[in-house]
Amino acid sequence: MKKNKFKIEYQLKSASINVLWNSIGTAFGLAEWFADVVTVNENEFTFSWEENDQTAILLHSKPNTYIRFQWDEDKNTDYYFELKIDILEVTGDLTLVITDFAEPNDTEDLILLWNQQIEVLRRKMGV
Repeated sequence: MKKNKFKIEYQLKSASINVLWNSIGTAFGLAEWFADVVTVNENEFTFSWEENDQTAILLHSKPNTYIRFQWDEDKNTDYYFELKIDILEVTGDLTLVITDFAEPNDTEDLILLWNQQIEVLRRKMGV
């Protein structure tokens, strides 16, 4: 089934770009809010939640800007998930933009999951 692309933006007022990058761009940081455990073998990240493991390949990364992964199940497709840092010009506040793909019936649930994970991130960062 074809997946739909969606984007969600989260304002992270008063966040430090270095702290945010460390939270999204490192295995240690991702293990603080995205998964229970994150292990890295070269460009392969394994995300673990309770007894469920999922592997993603690091496609691209630009420090303090964005990181893009592709789940193993999406190999040889255009599907990925990306965490991108934007800076609002007027206020200088940071925004985390999530780009992801989901099957039409799963989009709403996946957005709710991202919302929950970002709340954990906010608590960990103190914003």
